[in-house]
Amino acid sequence: MILYMLVLGVSMNNHLKELRARDKLTQDDLAKKVGVTRQTILAIENGKYNPSLELAFNLSNVFKAKIEEMFEAE
Repeated sequence: MILYMLVLGVSMNNHLKELRARDKLTQDDLAKKVGVTRQTILAIENGKYNPSLELAFNLSNVFKAKIEEMFEAE
């Protein structure tokens, strides 16, 4: 369901900030690991931008978490 919502661009809450804190990563660190800008990470964390499926999977790999654990419907 979450993957479907990402594709449709439905507004979602996310836990990226908490996951970054857990792993002691800055926005810049995370951005470099997944190949985007720090501004993209900021926009995702603030709910201004939903990641592409590719980016969601890359984030999932970095945090060793399921996409469903990182994103949820509002």
